[in-house]
Amino acid sequence: MARKKGEPECCFDCVPCSEGKISITTDSMECTSCPEDFWSSPQRDHCVPKKTDFLSYHEPLGICLTTTSLLGTCICVVVLGIFIHHHSTPIVRANNSELSFLLLVSLKFCFLCSLLFIGRPRLWTCQLRHAAFGVSFVLCVSCILVKTMVVLAVFRASKPGGESSLKWFGAVQQRGTVLLLTSVQAAICTVWLVSASPVPHKNTQYHSDKIVYECAVGSTVGFAVLLGYIGLLAVLSCLLAFLARNLPDSFNEAKLITFSMLIFCAVWVAFVPAYISSPGKYADAVEVFAILASSFGLLVALFGPKCYIILFRPERNTKKVIMGRGIGS
Repeated sequence: MARKKGEPECCFDCVPCSEGKISITTDSMECTSCPEDFWSSPQRDHCVPKKTDFLSYHEPLGICLTTTSLLGTCICVVVLGIFIHHHSTPIVRANNSELSFLLLVSLKFCFLCSLLFIGRPRLWTCQLRHAAFGVSFVLCVSCILVKTMVVLAVFRASKPGGESSLKWFGAVQQRGTVLLLTSVQAAICTVWLVSASPVPHKNTQYHSDKIVYECAVGSTVGFAVLLGYIGLLAVLSCLLAFLARNLPDSFNEAKLITFSMLIFCAVWVAFVPAYISSPGKYADAVEVFAILASSFGLLVALFGPKCYIILFRPERNTKKVIMGRGIGS
């Protein structure tokens, strides 16, 4: 009941309650607010549960991202099978087969970790998604960085007086460097999870009549350090590969690494402003897209040319050609 000013008390207007409030009795003087997780019905006579919104497996966007993630995982498995089957061929051996196998496994984890960003956020998915993403990508970039360092070391060893440089880049040192670099990221994730763990969060600021489920990062500093460490290794790999891009043909993997890291860096530089400006589930979609785009970029740029030679140009898969003394392009 809304009293008319200047009129007797019996004169009033019947007005509907405002959004989020209801009246369950006739001739009520005031409206009652709905509980936090409820919203008023169109008739404003009872409260109904608010709609929920998150990046779901059942909506077109979620289905598309899930399919792309599984497709990338399957391609990694196929490429890994090709490399294992042709492990004794010159192109596989010349490109450091052990690091290539580890790189493919880490790329497979990168594709799979994107699935943690899809579905209703829960405590374990919120805690695991960024940790899995951070460790998987650091393992991947560490392998690329070590491969680049090996390329430079092999080139230096081919010059007079440079034989000693290979002592520091043997198989044990390569494994140890990858393990050390990955352990640093694991420590960053551990500190982040212990000090300010990401948790599920019900956000009602975007829409009054809708609950947006999202993962609150907990510590923005922790998230920034995680991304910054990945970026540091990626830039370092890109710079070293760029310096080695003009080495002789026998060391031309540096060109592939340079191209792949440029793609990787471009994707994640574009990710930051897009992530900040995207609300709710679209922030998760942007992060999943960045993970998939950078993973596909690395997979295609690093392994596409090699698989092409192994499968379609086997006559080029010889030591003479790899060393630049065989069949012309």
